[in-house]
Amino acid sequence: MNNDLMYMNRAWELALQGWGKTSPNPMVGALLVKAGHIIAEGYHHFCGGDHAEVDALKKAGFRARGGTLYVTLEPCSHEGRTPACTQAIVKAGIKKVIIGALDPNPINHGKSLKFLRRKGVEVEQGLLAGELTRMNEAFNCWITTGFPFVTSKVAQTLDGKIAHYSGNSKWITSKVTRGWARRFRYSFDAIMVGINTVLKDDPCLKTLPVKRIKKIVLDTYCKISPRARLFEGSDPEDIFIFTAHPSVKKIKARVIKSPVYKGKIDLKWVLEFLGKREVTHVLIEGGGAVVGGALQRGLVDKMMIYMAPKIMGEGICGMGGLRVKSLADMIQLQDMSIDKIGDDILIQGYPAVSLRGAKRRGNL
Repeated sequence: MNNDLMYMNRAWELALQGWGKTSPNPMVGALLVKAGHIIAEGYHHFCGGDHAEVDALKKAGFRARGGTLYVTLEPCSHEGRTPACTQAIVKAGIKKVIIGALDPNPINHGKSLKFLRRKGVEVEQGLLAGELTRMNEAFNCWITTGFPFVTSKVAQTLDGKIAHYSGNSKWITSKVTRGWARRFRYSFDAIMVGINTVLKDDPCLKTLPVKRIKKIVLDTYCKISPRARLFEGSDPEDIFIFTAHPSVKKIKARVIKSPVYKGKIDLKWVLEFLGKREVTHVLIEGGGAVVGGALQRGLVDKMMIYMAPKIMGEGICGMGGLRVKSLADMIQLQDMSIDKIGDDILIQGYPAVSLRGAKRRGNL
């Protein structure tokens, strides 16, 4: 492994320390190298805090002059919540900047490279660009389309059932898998469920470790109980009940009157609503009708399918309501990965029919 690749890999590791904490900003890592030695490391800790480049530059102080800066994402060249990083780089006397991925934000895309070069800073770009772009897939989707990146999670048997025909769904996957899934929630801005999941399972929808997260319920007829567990320990401002028929009952949540699509809450409208409020990454946790409906409309960007080594036979399908006209129309997952968690299997992939397609053009 050459030194540039080694240093960029380290910057990648640093960026991941901001996992679940930086939204609506991307995860970014940076380090300063001088005379073959790392003199400072930094990353973006949280939205509103120092960007990774500034974090590293502050730690380096006067030692930064003449050094090389490795950064996973193109530095910002405009002032937003914080001052422009390109100005800080020039002021610190950095000799060379090696950048991983370009910033997809059209306000900044490619502009920092031109600015730095005009100021006499040597710039290289593209090292691990594919991997570092994928790391911030949620931010990239939101900043370019206005829609949050949507991940759908399904926990099912080998034959695709998420619950017994009686409605009992506890538990299909193992305790190890459920703990892993709960920890993974930490990376999201919001968790979405349908009202049937709330009524049958009464989930709390908490993360591990606990963090402030938005809870979204699709509830056409406002059937939710004010005593549902998802209200426990949550700020009413963080709970959104999307309904076509608001109720007079007192609910400690934001009740949003919403349009319907084929008799159910219009999920595309909901996603656009959330995107305007800086929600960049949504996890759909159920139920089967919500997941199936989202897939049917091309509103799912990524699938996470947890499979237990069990066979149920008759039961409730994990993607109810999804109908294809022929085998040729089946939804194909791309860029798949398969991992083993205890006795269960996690399959991840990207539906070929979404990929920022029809939903971003507004014709669904």
